[in-house]
Amino acid sequence: MSLRFSKMHGLGNDFMVVDAITQKFDMSAEQIKALADRRTGIGFDQLLLVAPPEDPDADFFYRIFNADGSPAEQCGNGARCVALFVRKHELASKETLTWQTTNGSISTRCLPDGVEVDMGPPAFAAEQVPYAADLNNRGLVEVTVDGALIELQPVSIGNPHGVIFVDSVADAPVQRIGAALTAHPVFPQGANIGFCEVVDRSFLRLRVFERGVGETQACGTGACAAAVAAIQHGKLDSHSKVSLPGGKVRIEWSGNGTSVLLAGPATLVYEGTLDAPSRGQKNKKRNRSRKRR
Repeated sequence: MSLRFSKMHGLGNDFMVVDAITQKFDMSAEQIKALADRRTGIGFDQLLLVAPPEDPDADFFYRIFNADGSPAEQCGNGARCVALFVRKHELASKETLTWQTTNGSISTRCLPDGVEVDMGPPAFAAEQVPYAADLNNRGLVEVTVDGALIELQPVSIGNPHGVIFVDSVADAPVQRIGAALTAHPVFPQGANIGFCEVVDRSFLRLRVFERGVGETQACGTGACAAAVAAIQHGKLDSHSKVSLPGGKVRIEWSGNGTSVLLAGPATLVYEGTLDAPSRGQKNKKRNRSRKRR
């Protein structure tokens, strides 16, 4: 099976993007994991699938798979990339698009300097994130990791997050604590763990250990979660910038019941064609052609 794809990134958070409207896509989690390998495959944090919608009010179905082949509910950097992808491939001409996901819908709007994503309202309830713990008197969850007590703010941006406020992201134990918390029993479906440094009332620094991936250069939903958590705790104003290792995004959130708006760049790296096996067949892992952009 010949499969056309695009390699894209949003601030270094990189993706393999596949059009599943004009071509068939049928791969197992194991095959996706093999393609995600940076030495023997394409190499990516997530695979993004643009498919026909099941919801008549949506323009596309946006599906996401982590580098380990597991499904993900949402990806803000990926949303910006698929918006650019469908425009470049003339699958849609509208500036504003509605995307069905496995956990609700979002919308994207093309801007002169990137793409803005309406991520919908965040959720905090234990059954919505979800998380399995009581909140302390500061509204945070307490978890013990390697004998140390960690406080974090659970929040869902269509996918589960735990935000930890730190004095310095440069010194934060992202790998050790992030790996322990992303699969901790307090998060029954796993979670993305953000380490958030509040610089001032309009600026955050952030590093994120993503579920099923590890630390990434940028995490769009993680940036939203960090800004929302900081606003909830009175540390941040409604309009802010979030600096991640890969670059900066803009976040806007006006409080409970309102949508989180995420704005930032999306970049096409190259396009290629892959000899891709159907589910159950062995991966050939041969990239037949690449067109650099």
